[in-house]
Amino acid sequence: MQEYQIKRGYTKSLAESMVQALRDQFEVEPVAGADGHYIVTYGALRRLEVWLGAGGKTLIVDTEANKDAGDEAIIETNRRFRNYLQQVTGYTAKERAKKAQQAVKGE
Repeated sequence: MQEYQIKRGYTKSLAESMVQALRDQFEVEPVAGADGHYIVTYGALRRLEVWLGAGGKTLIVDTEANKDAGDEAIIETNRRFRNYLQQVTGYTAKERAKKAQQAVKGE
C-alpha cells in the first residue's frame, strides 16, 4: 500500500478525479467498494484499489500483481499506472519520488 501527496489545486475534486482517471487510463469502469474504495483489474494488475487518505488530501493505492502477465502487459500496465498517478496527483514520477524521499527524511 502506498500513499501519494496531491498537488495544490488538485484536491478540490479529488474524489471525482481519482475515479475518472481510472476510466481514462485503464479504459474500464471501476467497481465501487466499501468506504469510498474503487477497484479495477487491468493487464498485469490483478487488483488496483484506490481511496482517499485521511482528510481527503492524499491518494492511497493498494495493488496486487498478476504474476502470470507477460512482458508487454507489464510494460503497458506500468505506463498506464504512472499516467494515472500523474493525472490524479499532479506530480510526475520524478516529483513523486522526490516527495517520497522528503517524507522519509521528515519522519
